[in-house]
Amino acid sequence: MRAYLIRRILLMIPVVLGVTVVVFLIIHLAPGDPALLLVGERAPQEVYDRVRHAWGLDRPLVAQYLTFLGNVLRGDLGTSIQMRRPVIDLLMAAMPVTLELGLTAMALAVVVGVMAGVISAVRAGSAADQATMVGALLGVSVPGFWLGQLLILLFAVKLQWLPVSGYGGWRYLILPALAMGFADSAVTARTTRSSMLDVVKQDYIRTARAKGLGERVVIYKHALRNAMLPVITLIGLNLGYMIAGAVVLEEVFGRPGMGRLMIHAILSRDYPVVQGCLLFLAISVALANLLADISYVFLDPRIRLH
Repeated sequence: MRAYLIRRILLMIPVVLGVTVVVFLIIHLAPGDPALLLVGERAPQEVYDRVRHAWGLDRPLVAQYLTFLGNVLRGDLGTSIQMRRPVIDLLMAAMPVTLELGLTAMALAVVVGVMAGVISAVRAGSAADQATMVGALLGVSVPGFWLGQLLILLFAVKLQWLPVSGYGGWRYLILPALAMGFADSAVTARTTRSSMLDVVKQDYIRTARAKGLGERVVIYKHALRNAMLPVITLIGLNLGYMIAGAVVLEEVFGRPGMGRLMIHAILSRDYPVVQGCLLFLAISVALANLLADISYVFLDPRIRLH
């Protein structure tokens, strides 16, 4: 187990390095000049040149990347061009907000999706199965930002049960978590149903029933545990993508998280902040996949890790 964990962590290193290269090139090759936005179009040329030199924007891209990478390895993500604050401080302030939303939406998606998938598989062909699959189809078809606006109109504007936007207690978390978790709960339900339908046809399930075990024990202890392997893979992917997906919904609901921070940084061409946010999101996806791989051992002891 320890050797496998070390090997998986080492495999993350080239992935993260590759992400840093791609992110750096995309940001720096995109149209726009942060120095021009900072000083204004009417600023004298010498002021413009001085700002570019102060932020190292006049250096070759390779030199800028090596400096960026060296600073990252030392835990220094640079300083925001617009806000003049260390990027790491901005990320540490926004990170809890994004993690709160992403983890809450993920928990909602897993609980609802797995339960719906199990019920749908056990009652395959019934009205409950058809209703679940129709709901899952709607879930994968409706964009999260559009659903979020509908939820605001219904529960915040018309019914006035919940706040429209902002950040505070649990009441501010319900609508964005529902908007974000709805699509992933639908995908989780479809995956759970498909996996469960394959498992319940296996010989060991028939043997468990022949031994007189209760249906609840057969389904939840034997069938669901073996059917969870593809679901765990999906959950691992969705966890990283859900944190990244908070970018749009945080702007819709006015939450001061990493998504809103990154959108404002992109619009103002604030390179250090954008790079820091994307680096965090890439590491989140890699860590989520690592956790999914490790969880296989606890779900299926037949898996041998060499």
